[in-house]
Amino acid sequence: MKPFRQHVGIAIDGGGIRGVLVARALEMLEDYLGRSCHEVFRLAAGTSTGSILSAGIAVGLSGAGMHRLYRELGATIFRRTWRSWLWPLTRYRYPLAPLNRALRRYLGDRAMGDLWRNSRPTDLVITTFDLATNHTCLVKPWKPEYATWPIVKAVLASSSVPTYFPVVEGRYVDGGVGAYANPCYVAAYEARFCLGWDTAETTIISLGTGRPPHTYRPGDGNRFWAWDWIGPITDAFMRSADDQQVHLVDAFFVPLDFRRFQVDLREPIAMDDPTKMDRLTAYGEELGRKILNDQTDPIPEVKAGTPATRR
Repeated sequence: MKPFRQHVGIAIDGGGIRGVLVARALEMLEDYLGRSCHEVFRLAAGTSTGSILSAGIAVGLSGAGMHRLYRELGATIFRRTWRSWLWPLTRYRYPLAPLNRALRRYLGDRAMGDLWRNSRPTDLVITTFDLATNHTCLVKPWKPEYATWPIVKAVLASSSVPTYFPVVEGRYVDGGVGAYANPCYVAAYEARFCLGWDTAETTIISLGTGRPPHTYRPGDGNRFWAWDWIGPITDAFMRSADDQQVHLVDAFFVPLDFRRFQVDLREPIAMDDPTKMDRLTAYGEELGRKILNDQTDPIPEVKAGTPATRR
């Protein structure tokens, strides 16, 4: 693996229970480096399950500890009840209380601002979408309006996927509702324009939580009814938004040492399926090997003709 530069940040995608594969990859990275992620990454940005992992890094949890957290608590947080089976008739499928208890156990009662007041400050950027103002919030420890927020509150707000969990304080939902299910551009911007890091001396690691297999074939669209479009439109929106963030970092932060890592899932794994822990751990080991061998994900090409060639 190429050495990191002077400044190192990490950005972690959303993906529910699939965060376990990132936790396993981080465990492998720590074993390789002989250092904790908290020592390595002074900037961590995360959305949804990525906010859990980024917050864990910020407070000093090890990759192994976060891997255990996911494996032990997945079935508790995503426990099947009458609510999850009848969720179209309810406002959400899973209560937040089990996730809240788990986060308080592992993250404690720290406020966001505590991370910035440490002798060695850590910048933690957590995305959430505010329904009341209709915009994405970037919760950071150095911003006065968020300094008093408990870290647990910020993580819950970022993780409250609509229909899966209740809305936090009646207004905050999953950060992936906006454009930042993949927060790599947020991390690159934060490093350059907020922290003032020289991009030529900065490494940003971006970790995906598994790319679902493509299940649609030519001609399928001709047979779609109105409800059949929900799946492909949602998939297209999420995939396009993720790829766009990667392309923006690659295009506008040219001197940056930007490394995007992702694995292709060979079967669909729902974000609330805790029965696939062993499979997800195996994918995490695949992701870890890619990180250690610098097998980055290809940067998505955005094709645009010149004015002379456009039709």
